[in-house]
Amino acid sequence: MTAEIYRDAWGIPHLRADGARELARAQGRVTALDRAWQLEVERRRAEGTSAALLGPDSLAWDRFVRRARLDDTARRCWTALADGDPETADWIRAYVDGVNEGLAGATLPVGTPGRWEPWTPLGIWLGLHILFAGFPAKLWRDQAVRHLGEEAVGLFAIDGPGTSGSNGWLVSGERTVSGQPIIAGDPHRFIEDAGVYQQIHLSCPEFDVVGLAVPGVPGIAHFGHTGTVAWAITNAMADYQDLYRERLRRTGAGVEALGPDGTWARAARHTETIEVAGEDPVEVEVIETDRGPVVIGGPEGLDDGTDCAVSLRYPPRVTGDLGFGALLPLLRARRVADVDRAFDRWTEPVNVVQAADTEGGLLHRVAGKVPRRARANRTRLVPAWEPGHAWQGWHEMPYGELADGVAVMANQRGPAAPLGVEFAPPHRADRIAALLGEKEQWAPGDMPAIHTDTHLASAAALLDRLAALDGLSPEAARLRETLLAWDRRMDADSAPAAVYAAVRSAVVRRLAAHPAFAALTAPPAYPEVLLPWLALVPRIGYALEHLLRAEELYGIDRPEAVRAAVEEVAARPPEGVWGDTHRLAPWRALPAEYDEPALSGDHDCVLCTSAVPGITDLAARGPAARYVWDLDRREHSLWVVPFGASGVPGTPHHRDQLPLWTRGELVPVVTDFDRLERETDV
Repeated sequence: MTAEIYRDAWGIPHLRADGARELARAQGRVTALDRAWQLEVERRRAEGTSAALLGPDSLAWDRFVRRARLDDTARRCWTALADGDPETADWIRAYVDGVNEGLAGATLPVGTPGRWEPWTPLGIWLGLHILFAGFPAKLWRDQAVRHLGEEAVGLFAIDGPGTSGSNGWLVSGERTVSGQPIIAGDPHRFIEDAGVYQQIHLSCPEFDVVGLAVPGVPGIAHFGHTGTVAWAITNAMADYQDLYRERLRRTGAGVEALGPDGTWARAARHTETIEVAGEDPVEVEVIETDRGPVVIGGPEGLDDGTDCAVSLRYPPRVTGDLGFGALLPLLRARRVADVDRAFDRWTEPVNVVQAADTEGGLLHRVAGKVPRRARANRTRLVPAWEPGHAWQGWHEMPYGELADGVAVMANQRGPAAPLGVEFAPPHRADRIAALLGEKEQWAPGDMPAIHTDTHLASAAALLDRLAALDGLSPEAARLRETLLAWDRRMDADSAPAAVYAAVRSAVVRRLAAHPAFAALTAPPAYPEVLLPWLALVPRIGYALEHLLRAEELYGIDRPEAVRAAVEEVAARPPEGVWGDTHRLAPWRALPAEYDEPALSGDHDCVLCTSAVPGITDLAARGPAARYVWDLDRREHSLWVVPFGASGVPGTPHHRDQLPLWTRGELVPVVTDFDRLERETDV
């Protein structure tokens, strides 16, 4: 036997091989068989060549990727990995070989598959996570502070548009029916078809692991169960990317940048050509200073007359290390201590890790690289020509504790608090902790009830404002009574939830239209890919709770704004329920016609299906997977993804898990090869 592919009833691949290298090749091959189109799109997005396949709509992303030097960073990290960790490098090569074998006969909706290089998985990882830490939020804070003052940082401090979070909870053996720990949760990301996570089972004499892999990346980085130890992550909301204002000038020899020592230093510069399907090629100037690649502007400044460019400094570009040295040790882990050591090698994204083993070991820690630097770097753009903004080594990663036998992370302030600026409100974490406190003993099958909880604690701010109003019209008064009697659950079949969402959106739009925010209505001349972080209406929508509860808000009459919103909705109330408008809206590389399901939940619910208040009720973000890892018996573990194991439309396992995911149900994890159907040798 070299390697074998098996499938379970859901088409999930189970791979068995003679060794880790053969297994990696099989993982690459089966991923290409199941996700060829997705792999081609992600490879091109990582290289900045997606517009050649997908057309002008992808040009903005390609331009950003080229300027941020993602492909070059992937190559740098690969070279360092090959020199310093040849075993892991050889294992990645085997995965890439498998991908190329699987793609050789693939048929794509558009184009033909390109060849993968050894660094392609590293580039895909960078492409997926370069915006994960939300460095564009610094652009927003810079604008907000400039126009509204320093207090705007706190008022709008929220995990805003484009960021990704997760729920995760660890229940120790003293709080479970079996006496062994359970880890459960759900990563929140943009929902994509095909999905961003791939259910997979990897087995060889060295290890036997089930988990959620990232298509295009070998191993199981984020969520895995080896039988004796399991781990899961949430976004730590750490701040580890910096933006520098740069003063650049052209010379006969190229481009120079003004440094903190007051002298002009040569910046690296070249041009690249981006092919665009159906249009002429586009040239992009790529500049890199001693701080990092210039991602905004150039020597001539910005289109709005600003005389500065902006460079990005991010850890893998500085260190040449992406943390892939952790991947094999995670697969080989047997105890919590092994997982802990593996994550010591992690770089980005910075995550909170929870792990447990069958011997009672528990782990709750932060993993990744966060630079030490001036506080100003963490909140704003800083001037490259002034001293005091250089990186000064790395923070020690903090550890957390369990309380009453449980640890809950939902992107709130926790162990990572010293490392970040903006965190999610505590509502999801508090709700999970409260639900876990309702009973002493938990079993794996109990966890989906937590995954799908729809209580919206953040609704209180608006409802309190509503309750304090007087002099409403009869129609608005009846609407208010409906909302004040509402159970605050954002269920798909709830009519009051639809009314609440309509009032909330009306309030958001009215606040955004106030003259106090006029200076923020037109974003600066930044690249298109960064503009979602600078849009005023979403920013107000996500920060609405803070804005309504603040002692004062730039002279805005908030009671009047709420009154006008309620009267507006009362005049034309929603005719149906929340699920009529709150529906899944996944991202696809090519348009497709599907009747996507109605969704329960909302941004601050445990069931975090995120609409954009004031813009749309459609949900582009939500649980990209759900999992329950049982340390008593791994086969009692559960999982589900939004669509299915296959990324090929029309195949039986393309969308077969969607009804379960929508209802909050999970499928059993199967690990016994005797219960699986053998498909082929690799």
